[in-house]
Amino acid sequence: MAPGIRTLTISALLALGVAPAGAQSVLDRSPNVSDGWIGARNSLYFNFLHRFNHSGAPQRQITNRPTFVLAWRTPLPLLIGTRYGTRSDVVARVPNEWELFARYGPLRQDGGAPIDAALQAAWNEAARSVDGEVTLARRQGPLRLIAAARMLGSAFDTGETRFALAGGATLRLTRWIALAGDYARLVDLDDAEEAAWGAGVQIALPYTPHSLSLQATNTNTATIHGASRGADQVRWGFEFTVPISLGRWFGSRVAAAPASERGGAPPAASDAAPADVRITMRNLAYMPARIEVDAGTTIEWRNEDQVDHTVTAVDGSWDSGTIRPGGAWRRTFDSTGTFDYFCTPHPFMKAIIVVRPAS
Repeated sequence: MAPGIRTLTISALLALGVAPAGAQSVLDRSPNVSDGWIGARNSLYFNFLHRFNHSGAPQRQITNRPTFVLAWRTPLPLLIGTRYGTRSDVVARVPNEWELFARYGPLRQDGGAPIDAALQAAWNEAARSVDGEVTLARRQGPLRLIAAARMLGSAFDTGETRFALAGGATLRLTRWIALAGDYARLVDLDDAEEAAWGAGVQIALPYTPHSLSLQATNTNTATIHGASRGADQVRWGFEFTVPISLGRWFGSRVAAAPASERGGAPPAASDAAPADVRITMRNLAYMPARIEVDAGTTIEWRNEDQVDHTVTAVDGSWDSGTIRPGGAWRRTFDSTGTFDYFCTPHPFMKAIIVVRPAS
């Protein structure tokens, strides 16, 4: 990619970054171990990872090592994209490193699976290598554990296939802050090589889809190659995530009925009612997006996202009003039928409730 085109592309993405989208928050992953995130459907992701090191006396030179990530979540549970890193140390004679990748996430804990699981295939242009990674992750309260197994088809352009194992964790301190750490090691690490490690303070920017990681590590780029072997020096840096929802412009919009027609929230929506089923709002999506319940069931929607949401019937018959981050809303469904609903600020967020006759 020509420098001028690359600069124009990055500038345009930053300009669009104010639009909310399903975030791939750094609160759920560590500096060198992805939790297998695939993002929200029809969303574009731009991440800027910047690491630097100081040479010390007498030069006292600061060396910058940026990595750019551009990816798109398809309608399938598939994220495709590219990583571009400058000053890469994966191959000594090649300073610029490109990685093309595709990540498939068939299991998501938010969707009811016991774990998150993802498979990733990648082509590293600098190493001329076909790489792969399997990632497993599980959230247990404030703790999230992550494990990964990696294959480097032509490790560091040697033509030799090598394997690496990695593990990491994040610990939520508050809704907006987490601590993270990880360790990765080539299975056949020799005496001249270093294992990779990373530590960070992960920050979600309140009421936005963006997140920030302040980190220390001994790795350089965020590619499979770059995150599998460390250097003999500490590198400091940050990662800033910019998700952009394409559905905000291209998804179909459904207008809510005026408040005068809705008649306000019905008595069945009282928070005093016990909840039989819970739906989570996270990453600008309802999870699960479709459920079937018996008549008389009380459903609770809990906002675990970083922005305000609503639960609004497509026909305008009921509306939660604004649900702030950390808040919840309940409604009891006494009538059978199929109920479509959406989020007024984010109309690409849609879901369905099917109410069956009580058994």
